[in-house]
Amino acid sequence: NLEHVQKWFIKIIQLYETSLVRHGFMVCGTAGSGKTTIMDTLTKSLTLLAEDGSPLGNLHKLQRMNPKAITTPQLYGIVNGVGEWVPGVFSEIWKKSNAKANKHITWIVCDGPVDAIWIENLNTVLDDNKILTLANNERIPMSDNTKMVFEVENLNNASPATVSRCGIIFVSPTDLFWRPLIKTWCSDRIEEKTQSAPEEAQWCEEFTEKYIVKADLQLLLNRDYHYVMPLPEVVRITQLLNLLTSLLSPDVEAQKPVTKANFEKLWIYCLCWSHGGLLEQDDREKFHKYLESRNAPLPPITAQKMSVDKESIFDYYVDENTKEWRLWEAEQWVPPKKIAFSQLLIPTGDSTRAEYIMKNISALPLMRHLKRNEISQRNSLLIGGPGTAKTSGVLMFANKFTEDQTFKRINFSSATTPGNFQDSIESEIEKKQVRIYVPLG
Repeated sequence: NLEHVQKWFIKIIQLYETSLVRHGFMVCGTAGSGKTTIMDTLTKSLTLLAEDGSPLGNLHKLQRMNPKAITTPQLYGIVNGVGEWVPGVFSEIWKKSNAKANKHITWIVCDGPVDAIWIENLNTVLDDNKILTLANNERIPMSDNTKMVFEVENLNNASPATVSRCGIIFVSPTDLFWRPLIKTWCSDRIEEKTQSAPEEAQWCEEFTEKYIVKADLQLLLNRDYHYVMPLPEVVRITQLLNLLTSLLSPDVEAQKPVTKANFEKLWIYCLCWSHGGLLEQDDREKFHKYLESRNAPLPPITAQKMSVDKESIFDYYVDENTKEWRLWEAEQWVPPKKIAFSQLLIPTGDSTRAEYIMKNISALPLMRHLKRNEISQRNSLLIGGPGTAKTSGVLMFANKFTEDQTFKRINFSSATTPGNFQDSIESEIEKKQVRIYVPLG
């Protein structure tokens, strides 16, 4: 069900041609532009060719790591206080990948930001010397069966010395863009027979044209609206489809067809939160007026409420049973048996709204597509200034967990290291098998 995009295929060919003439290269592009999939597609294709006996193919393996997840000594190795050599993660991967007994080609993929802190040590690897020099004076040469690949968003912090030694493949956000996501989503639902109505794919195409394409919504948002944090177009559409999948699932499970009018309301709700969730109040009102100009089926808000109470579509949701717009209201608060004033959490309209979205996103199935081995994105990120009840909202959401769900709270600061985070996670789980961990008990 994947879409064939010609521009994207050209990037695969560019990567292949670069890998023939360079032993180190960088794949640059924004999140969701298809960098990882380009590498996976190329290496799997070359491996399949080799298995079929073609002289063009070779067995390929990807060794992927995030170099910024650990410190530089943990990456390359360090001599400890008693003079013993402690090998690093990268140096061990390097030794295994460059072993003479290897019959396959290994791509060591560093998936993370490139900066002078860690990559300057690889300058001798990327130039014609092709040798990794460690702090214990060990020199490990690079074999012809190894390639160094860097998967980065930008090269803002890369030095000219590093960039000049690498081949660069730039993957533009518009090479793949967001249209294939909607088409693949519709095709998957037709194949799996999880449509909310037989005409669902046609409605998706119609509403995409009406609300996104004809008015050039993505360009409008980038130009005239201010986001609290950067949000690529591909991520916006992914969020729209994830939220829509979750909101339609009760009707799909009940085998209850959804009408076009109700589908459009759900589409509008998901469009608002996926494209406008990171907007401030003024921009949200502007977004509401944009939807009015597109003749969207909006909730009946009077001019007085819009001007005085600053009400907009973001203050409404589509009722699961009646499929009508309803104003967000704080749920009924039930006082606990033992009241500790400092621990009281009183629900508000905002907290109920955030909980609703978190509940729907976390209810997505674990796997989005089994054949493609795609994992669902069931994570939530709450953004806001100090005192905007982010923590309280999450705690109220966690208080409603069932017996098979657990809650772990970790505080982050500028002093938090990846090791601290790993220790916090490991303190709550136990090892069952080599790579299988389960909650305690």
